[in-house]
Amino acid sequence: MHARSALFDLYGDHLRRMAGDEPGSPTQAPVAALVRLLGPLGLQPPAVRTAVSRMVRQGWLQAVRLDAGPGYALTPRAARRVDAAAERIYRTSAPAWDGRWHLVLVHPPITVRAERERLHASLAFEGYGPLGGAAWVAPRPAAELDAVLAEAGIRAERFTAEHDGDSQLLASRAWDLDGLTRSYTRFLAEQQEALAAADTSTDEGAFAARSVLVHEYRKFLFVDPDLPLALLPADWPGTKASSWFGEQAAMLLPAARRFIASCLHPESPSVLLPPLAAPPTEG
Repeated sequence: MHARSALFDLYGDHLRRMAGDEPGSPTQAPVAALVRLLGPLGLQPPAVRTAVSRMVRQGWLQAVRLDAGPGYALTPRAARRVDAAAERIYRTSAPAWDGRWHLVLVHPPITVRAERERLHASLAFEGYGPLGGAAWVAPRPAAELDAVLAEAGIRAERFTAEHDGDSQLLASRAWDLDGLTRSYTRFLAEQQEALAAADTSTDEGAFAARSVLVHEYRKFLFVDPDLPLALLPADWPGTKASSWFGEQAAMLLPAARRFIASCLHPESPSVLLPPLAAPPTEG
């Protein structure tokens, strides 16, 4: 696990819901606490500090001065990203769909490979699949689409339309659903085995096990467009994976939060963070 990914997981899965943190305000944590929290994941202090510095340069974190010493807070952009990710990770029902598609035509096409790959990764995270050339499609408009395009410095035409054909075939063309099926099946097998072998008898162990579980499940945000059930194959394994993940994450959460509290408040280890608020669901 890379330190940058672990920090995103930590802020998004826990620190964003810190006690006293009003909705929309930045979550703050001392750098010393960040180092302590990522220690059980095998990440050394220099790696954590380097990752923090990189995330500051990239606009994900901002330096703040706290009573406990130097710290870092999520930027508004990062807060929006982790909130959107949490809503997708912990959603308990499939998103509703009105049968209409959102089309994005990027122009002019990006010719520099590295820039094109960054744009493709960002659009995929927002739920868009490529149809070929500069055309992208999603079952719903993404709230962060304007920010993605602005960051890439490109323009795009947008359309909302109904598909005159088999929408399941269109979905299988835009996304590798067979590959996703294999990935979800592998995730379940590997993580069930890993969790059975993990020592979760201590708060630190439960935190480490849950962090690994969330980290592995979070990878699907970059490849799974969160399609409505009407567009998915029968017996979609993502549904089973989501249910199992939610149960295990909830079971490990209390102990994980006790460990987080002990790192954030070493002088008052009895201070606890509130439970994660249930994300809004769509029926």
